[in-house]
Amino acid sequence: MSQPSPRDTGPATVTSIGGGIGQSARRLDGVPKVTGEFPYASDLRLDGMLWGVTVRSPHPYARIRSVDTAGALATPGVHAVLTHTDVPGTNLTGVEHADQPVLAVDVVRYQGEAIALVAADDEGTARRAAARVVVDYEVLEPVTDARAALASDAPALHERGNLVRHRRLRIGDAEATAEVVVTGEYRTAMQDPAFLDPEAGLAVPDGEGGVDLYVATQGLHSDQRQICAALGLPPERVRLTLAGVGGAFGGREDLSLHVHVCMLALRTGRPVKMVYSRAESFVGHPHRHPAVMRYEHGFRPDGTLVYVRGEVVLDGGAYASTTAEIVANVGAMGTGPYVVPNVAMDCYGVYTNNLPCGAMRGFGMVQVTFACESQMDKAAAALGMDPVELRIRNAMHEGAKVPTGQLLDSPAPVAELLRRVREAPMPPGPLPPGRTEPSHASGDEPDTTGQDGVRRGVGYAVAYKSIAFSEGFDDYSTARVRLEMSAGEPTVTVHTAAAEVGQGVMNVEAQICRTELGVDRVVVRPRDTAIGSAGPSSASRQTYVTGGAVKAACERVRDQVLALARRRTGEEALYLEEGKITSDSGNVLLALGDVLGDEAVEETVTWRHRPTYPIDPRTGQGFAHMQYAFAAHRAVVEVDTGLGLVKVVELACAQDVGKAINPQAVEGQIHGGSVQGLGLALMEEVRADGGRVANASFTDYLIPTIADVPPMRVDVLELADPHAPYGLRGVGEPPTISSTPAIVAAIRAACGRELPRVPVRPEDIVGLPRVPRASSTSPTA
Repeated sequence: MSQPSPRDTGPATVTSIGGGIGQSARRLDGVPKVTGEFPYASDLRLDGMLWGVTVRSPHPYARIRSVDTAGALATPGVHAVLTHTDVPGTNLTGVEHADQPVLAVDVVRYQGEAIALVAADDEGTARRAAARVVVDYEVLEPVTDARAALASDAPALHERGNLVRHRRLRIGDAEATAEVVVTGEYRTAMQDPAFLDPEAGLAVPDGEGGVDLYVATQGLHSDQRQICAALGLPPERVRLTLAGVGGAFGGREDLSLHVHVCMLALRTGRPVKMVYSRAESFVGHPHRHPAVMRYEHGFRPDGTLVYVRGEVVLDGGAYASTTAEIVANVGAMGTGPYVVPNVAMDCYGVYTNNLPCGAMRGFGMVQVTFACESQMDKAAAALGMDPVELRIRNAMHEGAKVPTGQLLDSPAPVAELLRRVREAPMPPGPLPPGRTEPSHASGDEPDTTGQDGVRRGVGYAVAYKSIAFSEGFDDYSTARVRLEMSAGEPTVTVHTAAAEVGQGVMNVEAQICRTELGVDRVVVRPRDTAIGSAGPSSASRQTYVTGGAVKAACERVRDQVLALARRRTGEEALYLEEGKITSDSGNVLLALGDVLGDEAVEETVTWRHRPTYPIDPRTGQGFAHMQYAFAAHRAVVEVDTGLGLVKVVELACAQDVGKAINPQAVEGQIHGGSVQGLGLALMEEVRADGGRVANASFTDYLIPTIADVPPMRVDVLELADPHAPYGLRGVGEPPTISSTPAIVAAIRAACGRELPRVPVRPEDIVGLPRVPRASSTSPTA
């Protein structure tokens, strides 16, 4: 059986010409994506392949009495039907904590849990056969309220109980008092990553007991580790190649079909393809945690923050995924980008029978920032202060300490970002009677637009988030860089396992190579496990960590080339510029081809950022994060207060990126993140009733379309982080975090209502009693 060609399985090796650090180089995959020629994972194909389908539980919580596969096996065209007894290795997986069965054994803990697998000649036959697998269930009462799951008398969903993790943060005086106190309870719904290309993969057996897997993922080596454990095979027998990824946003960090499709391929001895339906995708990956958050903020009359006390409960769903790590993030940064001398925070991650929740863009900070920024607006009203000035008065800054006690030793321009969005020109629109300038206030006097019942509101929010992995995690990336003459032209080949999920990391690698080696032509290899790990494409880390590895490998290659040139010229002070060896005086001494000849210079480097350390579990103190990133938003909305309809007129964002490696890509990340935050503010919610999903389709689960996206003003600051390659900061997550609370603040300013929950519904604005709806959060008011 021949191996699939790159044309069949995903992005091919690509050649990049032109564009170094700081330039808006054209995306390497841009043209094929625009023309429809880009092969996504769901386009995978190979002659003679079979189709795989998963049998899933219709119940959120049930015991499995028996599984009868006879009817499926008797279906013509079926080649294999597998259950948990066929898992060759460990029947548990998990991106950080292995607690989720590959295939359920005696209990299912959420609607959609995988029970059996079918491989058949075509997809239709496989699905018909899957429907003939008979499972006898004892249906149990699901636990769907995260707070109730923490009660001592709640059914234990796992052997260790229902608490995934508790993070405690204590600084200063836990009993501190203040003259002005504001309290609030806030809730956020479950949000789906909603990537457009569903989960898909193709497994090809090698005929020697091993397998090649072509799959859309965020982390090749993390997947490989889990797959090897489940298959009982060493890493050299399980080889992964990244197929075309149609969006990720955290939802591809966990395994989905990976082990399943490999099991079917190894059992049948034939290539097997799996592609999830949209409804299956909704239950096939983790989501953003629903949260219930209680906060109390204390201020002096001049607006100085005295204390923050908070309790956050995150609904982790049926399995841990990255819940424990998100709890750690929330516990460390859940007071917002402000200097607070006294903090008492508790964050809990909880097992329930809802869909599993895990990583999603913002990693816990979306939820708590909505709550904290809502509190700041409430406090501004109580103090009679401008909400932006209140934030500026308490803003973090370089030299300040974050709540974990860590010193901010790089720029932290919270106040500057707020000033920039406040001072940005307002979008055109009618002003209230008697006013000659647009109002910058949020929550005092709503602007009218001249239409009956339609009011304009302005809102602000600011956010921060850690970059890369934290708390002592060994966070690294490996890069291989090769320089040689090819067809008479100096050519650099760069190879990493950094998953290209749309963020443009392949471009970053090429730009670094051109900048460091002065070579125009760069070949970027496909992402696979033939090279050492680059870690997952998450935590806004790839440009920093893989960029750092590529830069370090290029530097070593350059050192070798210059060493060769010194031996040729006898001169010490030499430089590599634009494919030529130059002297200290700028004279060209040699062409690069003269130095290399027929030889190649190659270096492989594993690079780590500066170390982080575990946090003290009693106090929450410690150097947990190696970098923070900051963003602020201003939202302008028009609200029909009679119908409860919202139009976002404009979003303005200011963000510090340290160094814009590719300015156009940076702007694209800010636009995309802002829109994802808009989705949570106004429409996105996975609804469930008793753990049963009610809207598992893009007909009923609404995401923003181009008609919902407003004009955006983007103000990019480049305040270099001295600890980072090129001074850069991670970009992708902060705009998602601050856009949601800014939009809700603007709606509050227009309608005058508290709006303690997202997404905001029309009945919230109109003031009707909340319509009972299926919800995956704890019960709502």
